[in-house]
This record gives sequence, C-alpha cells and structure tokens, in this order.
Amino acid sequence: MRITELLTRDTILLSLSGTGKMDAINGLVNQLDQAGKLHDSSAFKNAIIKREEQSTTGIGDGIAIPHAKTGAVKEPAIAFGKSEAGVDYESLDGQPAHLFFMIAAPEGANNTHLEALSRLSSILMNEEARKKLQNAASADEVIGIIDSYDETEEEEVQNIADSKRFVVAVTACPTGIAHTYMAADSLKAKAAEMGVDIKVETNGSSGAKNVLTPEEIANAAAVIVAADTKVEMERFSGKHVLETAVADGIRKPQELIEKALKQDAPVYKGGSADSSGKADNKKEQKAGIYKHLMNGVSNMLPFVVGGGILIAISFMFGYKAADPNDPSYHPIAEALMTIGGGNAFGLIVPILAAFIAMSIADRPGFAAGAVGGMMAASGGAGFLGGIIAGFLAGYVVVGLKKVFAGLPSSLEGIKTILLYPLFGIAFTGLLMLYVVNKPVGALNTAITEWLSGLGTGNAVLLGVVLGLMMAFDMGGPVNKSAYVFGTGLLANGVYEPMAAIMAAGMVPPLAIALATTLFKNRFSKQEQDAGKANYIMGFSFITEGAIPFAAADPLRVIPSIMAGSAVAGAISMMAGVGLRAPHGGVFVVPLVDGPWGIYLAGIIAGALLSAILIGFLKKPLNK
Repeated sequence: MRITELLTRDTILLSLSGTGKMDAINGLVNQLDQAGKLHDSSAFKNAIIKREEQSTTGIGDGIAIPHAKTGAVKEPAIAFGKSEAGVDYESLDGQPAHLFFMIAAPEGANNTHLEALSRLSSILMNEEARKKLQNAASADEVIGIIDSYDETEEEEVQNIADSKRFVVAVTACPTGIAHTYMAADSLKAKAAEMGVDIKVETNGSSGAKNVLTPEEIANAAAVIVAADTKVEMERFSGKHVLETAVADGIRKPQELIEKALKQDAPVYKGGSADSSGKADNKKEQKAGIYKHLMNGVSNMLPFVVGGGILIAISFMFGYKAADPNDPSYHPIAEALMTIGGGNAFGLIVPILAAFIAMSIADRPGFAAGAVGGMMAASGGAGFLGGIIAGFLAGYVVVGLKKVFAGLPSSLEGIKTILLYPLFGIAFTGLLMLYVVNKPVGALNTAITEWLSGLGTGNAVLLGVVLGLMMAFDMGGPVNKSAYVFGTGLLANGVYEPMAAIMAAGMVPPLAIALATTLFKNRFSKQEQDAGKANYIMGFSFITEGAIPFAAADPLRVIPSIMAGSAVAGAISMMAGVGLRAPHGGVFVVPLVDGPWGIYLAGIIAGALLSAILIGFLKKPLNK
C-alpha cells in the first residue's frame, strides 16, 4: 500500500491556525473528522493527548507526528498540516514545529496499513524531503513529494564476516508506528556517516522486522536497546547492552553508537526483567528504586506546595484563626486551613504511595498503592509507611501479573478492571494492617518526637548536615534525599527541617551570582553573564543553577558552596524557623513560622560566605 492511499487531499491542511500544541491537535483532528475518517473525534483526540502525555511526539527538526491507535478511528488515515509561523509543540529540541503528520490507526489495522504508516516516519528523517514539504504550496504537491520518496522496505541482509565495528540495535515505542522507525533510521544514517556497520530490529505494530539473529548478536560489539516498551532481552545475555529511551535513538544516535563501540554499558546478566525489558542487576535495581521513589515524590509535591502555602496564608490571620472557638477566628482562615490542611495535606501520603506503585506496576498498581498509602496515613505510619506501601503495592501487583499470565486471552480485559484491583488492594491492605503499620507507626512517632524535642545544639547540627547534603550534588541523589526527608516531615507536622533545606538550597546559585559579580576577574565574560541568571534561580530555590560552575571547577566551587549552605541551614534551625511549603524560594519567606528576618539573613550570610570562598580559592584569569 502506498502512503498516499492514506494521505489524501481531504486530509491535508496547508495553513494551521494558532501557535499552541492543542491548536495543532484540534486542527488536525477536525480535518480527519471532516474527511470521514473517525467514528468519534473526541475519543480520538483523547487518545492523541494520552500518547502525548507518555512523551512528546514533537521529534525535533520542525516535525511533529501525533498518533494514536484506537477504536475511535473508522479507517487508517494520515492528516498533514503546515504552520509557517511554527507551533510550540514541546519538541525534543525545544524548537517550534512546522510540519505535522497526524496518524490515525484503527484497532484492527492490518500489517499493510501499518507498514505504510511506518514508512512515513522514515521519509521524514530525510532532510531534503522535509524542505520540499515546507515549501509545498498545494495539496497535490504534498502528495507528489511523499509519493516520490515512498519505497517499499526490504529485510536487511547484514554481512558481518569482516566487520570490525559492528553494532546491533532494537527500537520500540508504545504504539509502534512512528518513533520506532524514526529511531531506527536515525541510528542507521549516523552509523553510515561514522563508517560503522549496524543492524536495527524494529518492534512495530506490524511485528518485529529485521529480527537480529544469534550470530549477529554474538558478533556485535554491543547492543543498543532504544525502547519505551518491553523488548525480549534474554537473547542478549552476556553482551554489553545500552538501554535508553526511543527518543534518544532519534536525537542522540552518535552518542549511543560511540558508547556501544567503547562497550560503555553494563553486561546483561539475564534472568528476570521488568516491564520495559531492563536487566535485573544491582546497579539497575538501585536506579529503579530511586526512579520509583522520585515518581511518587514529584506527583506528591503539588499537594504539598499548594496545601502548605494555603496553610501558611491561613496563619496570617492568626495562628488560631481557623478555630471557631478562638477569639481570633476568621472564616477565610478556616476555609484555607480546611482546603490546605484537611484535604490537600490529607492526600500527600496516598498520592505518594499510589504513584510509586504505578511506577513499578504501571496503571494496575495505582489503586493498591493509593489504598495502602491511605492506610499508612490513617494508621499512624505516615510518610515512611507511605513509601513502604507504594513499593509493597507495586511489587504485589507485579507478582499478580505473573500469577495471572497463564489465564486465557479472552480474560485479558478483566485483569485490569477486576483481578488486579481486587487482589492488589486486598493483599496490600492486609500486609499494611497486620505487618507494616504498627512498627512503622512507632518508628515514625519516635522520629517526630525526637525532631520536635531537639535542643539547640542538635538542631544546629541537623541544619549543618542538611545544608551539606543540599549543596553536595545540587539536585542529585544526595540533594534529593535531604529534600524527601524534609517534605516527608511536613506530613508529620514537623516544619523546621524543610525551612533549613530551602535556605541551604538557595545558597549555591546565589553564591555563584555574587561571586561572578564581586570577583569578575575570576570568571570569563560568558561565565559572568551566566552568573546573573543565578540570582533568579537562587531566589526561586533552583539549586541546579550552580551545576555548570561546579562541574567546571569542582574542587574549589563545591566545598565553597557546601560551607555556605551549612551555615544557612544551621542559622535556620537555630532560630527555630518552620516552613510549611516545600518550595517558593524568597517568595514564601514572609510566610515562614518564626523570625523571617533572621531566616533571610541566614540565607544571605551563607551566600556571601560561599561567594567569598569562591573568590578566594579561584585564581584570577590573567595570572
């Protein structure tokens, strides 16, 4: 089947209106609907948006390929749209998109249709084809250009007898229509440019193509797996396997190939693999645990931020203004406290647990995680119990998936809506009720009481430690560990560590900004310009702004900023300042519990100390 049997005159829109992502999606969906290609335009649009939520289909180079495979599609079709001004499509390269191909595939699309759709992705990797499409002035011209590049794909035959530099790869994406083939073409094109032999297996909707043979795998220097979905991994046992996202196959082919040639990747050990096909070795397990935890924390934060600020605003009416029995009572204060403290904060632990479980077991883990988190919150296990509930629910559902794997395919639909939630919630709930809640609740209470009863000396020491952690890797695992510690204590009613953490996290970028201002002869003009942006990042509590300077001169910069952050954290804890919102930077300083003037002075003192140390340790550029 030719691509132009799916891309027709009535599905071409030469002038897309609007400059936003949804403008482009709405225009292309309407074009397909008007051409009679859809059963339900709303359901199709929702499927397109759901695919965008997984990862943007704005692949860069001015191209976006929104796509979905759903029963809302009447017949396979492609809509083409062009925007002269460009659309902010959240593309991988950060640039506007000008050319759009919206792919609509029905649930029952046959291989002939899917192969034609996949060939379109390959055509769009051709720069010459993209330029011609950008200049096309009519629908007929667009069709002619696509038709001229449409060639039937053939299975690759790879001669590896004399190959000294040979790499194999597998590409796959959730829908298997666009990114799978674009990543493959990008890898092949870059390999040819580098003089490297490569064979790429594509796991698309129409099945696996160019399947790697045992001989090819054995002779390859390494294996690149650029996939966002499960790939059969056991065949790579004993090989260096570089696993990454399918988008990296499109955007970073040279980097991946160079790493493969250097065998800069772990050896796949075989054994069990997770849902995305990743190897079950210790290094990846640790990375996976961190990823799951961060997925929970990142989704929890909006509740903590929004609820915390509402609580802080409530206190501006008086610390007891939310209490109807207190003389200072104010109805707005009560409303804000009810929304922020009673509801937003009440969801912190369940949301944390639900998204940890979802990261581990995908959507089937969400319900069990949410219930486990709710039980942790109501049972006194708090934040620590919520973390345990999330991991417990996730792995319980992973186990259920294996148990139910042998059920007939006719029962596939009932697993998600009945079996996983029923048994997942039951097993997780029983374990939380009879095994987890009581001991973790006791531990949680002990930690809370210890922190609440800290003397000045111990409080200052804790502030120093938290400050050092925040500045050590500026957004890395150590920094995030301190941050997670602080946000977790918010749910337990302990607010002082969070204040110290934010103060310490503001110091590194502010110190860099001050150092580049006060000691100009230590920095290049480019560094001085970059340093100015750190004022904004520092005031906004974006610690990562200091990373480029620390990476360029770690032995001088990192100890300097750690010293200043330790001072800021210590002053905050010594003054007994509490913070209910885990973000906001200088904008929430007036909302802290305690002497906000001392708190602000501590931040400034820490930043000045670090800036002076940086200026003292770094040598002038002209010497």
